[in-house]
Amino acid sequence: MIKLHSASREETVAIGEKLGKTIKKGDMIAFRGGLGAGKTAFTTGLAAGMGIRSEVCSPTFSIVNEYCGEDMNLYHFDMYRIMGEEGLESTGFFDYDFENNAAVIEWSENITEFLPKNTIWVTIEPVSENERDITIEGGVADAPDGHRYFG
Repeated sequence: MIKLHSASREETVAIGEKLGKTIKKGDMIAFRGGLGAGKTAFTTGLAAGMGIRSEVCSPTFSIVNEYCGEDMNLYHFDMYRIMGEEGLESTGFFDYDFENNAAVIEWSENITEFLPKNTIWVTIEPVSENERDITIEGGVADAPDGHRYFG
């Protein structure tokens, strides 16, 4: 488990970028955090760290945005209004090529039971208007204790 503190949106983006540099095909990143916590800011950095140059926008109304990278794409889901397997099926969630790409999921609490065991969990907790406490845990074991590290 990695615990970090961000004092600004820019720092939240930078933390996301560091994690983005470690992302591999098949990785799924699930956010925990309420409205305005900084999930889209974190995703902006994550995409940049993966080498994706597209502008990142919240998928609130589209349910999913796809950002194309050179080696893999990033699927950015918003599951705020999605509940259960039937809701996931209606979004086409199970049809995406997760094995050869990466995904980030906002409002993952609504679909936890359908996420893989190796999901990377990112919890963002507002401390003040600009500050955030960020906890990153889980994921594919890159280190002896089973957690991914980034500088």
